[in-house]
Amino acid sequence: MGTELALGVVAMLVLAALVAGWIDAVVGGGGLVQLPALVIGMPDDTPVATLGGTNKVPASAGTLMATLTYLRTVTVDWSSALPLMATAGLGSVCGAQLAQHFPKQWFTPLLLVVVLVVGGYTVRRPQLGLRQELRHSSRAHTGRMVLIGGGIGLYDGLVGPGTGTFFTIALVSVLGYGFLQATTLTKLANLTTNLSAIAVFAHSGHVVWGLALTMAAANLCGGLLGARTAVRRGNAFVRKVFLVVIALLAAKLALDSVQLLL
Repeated sequence: MGTELALGVVAMLVLAALVAGWIDAVVGGGGLVQLPALVIGMPDDTPVATLGGTNKVPASAGTLMATLTYLRTVTVDWSSALPLMATAGLGSVCGAQLAQHFPKQWFTPLLLVVVLVVGGYTVRRPQLGLRQELRHSSRAHTGRMVLIGGGIGLYDGLVGPGTGTFFTIALVSVLGYGFLQATTLTKLANLTTNLSAIAVFAHSGHVVWGLALTMAAANLCGGLLGARTAVRRGNAFVRKVFLVVIALLAAKLALDSVQLLL
């Protein structure tokens, strides 16, 4: 596989990829499971870029399957989706380039604050995302799509975990999408960011292909199951999963912030 790992470690990584695919398909945030699992399972001297590049391959497989499942059921406004995808892809390329030089720890405390604020906002507004009530004119709507795509795409290429959740947060709270519609747009944008980042990481030799493709098969299965569950259960179910993922993301970022201070 390019990196010798014990069979038990590989089995743990495959299980993590399956669970991550399910979570990512429902609401995003599968990287909260998959990337930490790679950090634990891979050798201590594995470069951050290699962890990120290897993580992106299974993430893309699951996201692709989830995207195709959503598109069969949810109607997409491509005039909004395409600017989001284009700027997300561009941002991801820039972020992946920076990931090879930039200190990740600078972002952790700031992201923790953002997650706590948005999570609290969602809890205080129980109807948020349960119905689609789009806001802003067509030009303002597109402008916000461009900003969301570029900003979160940059984060995805640079760091990664929680990207799908951040896309969903922005689309629901800023533009007024329902959770199901926002998750569909998130899948399209996240697929674009993943593929863009893979191109950069692979070109630099930062993908362990054997392990990545093994995990990709598991993530793909998880993505298929998760997308079918979300489509069948609707916005209320997705909102509940969303809040659970927010809590997990906040916990991980809090732990990372504490470790930075020690």
